[in-house]
Amino acid sequence: MNEQNEKLRDVCQEALICLNKPGNSAYDEIKSKLEYVIGSYNFDKNPVGLYEIGNLAFEALKEISAEKPRKVKKALLKDLEECLTPVLS
Repeated sequence: MNEQNEKLRDVCQEALICLNKPGNSAYDEIKSKLEYVIGSYNFDKNPVGLYEIGNLAFEALKEISAEKPRKVKKALLKDLEECLTPVLS
């Protein structure tokens, strides 16, 4: 499970980078929460926040992708969805 949590952290970091691109200012709250939970996970290795905010980031990235498909890599969406699936199902 720890390996999966590490992968989720890495994918959340990629999502944060994508959300930090210009033109995504509507998602500032999600970006700040994502920064916080990544730092928190690095400190205490508790993945609960990664799953919760990772899901919000996933939804935000899907919205961005629906409007402008080239702004979000399909692989990022796929990886994020795979990491979150055990929790979502």
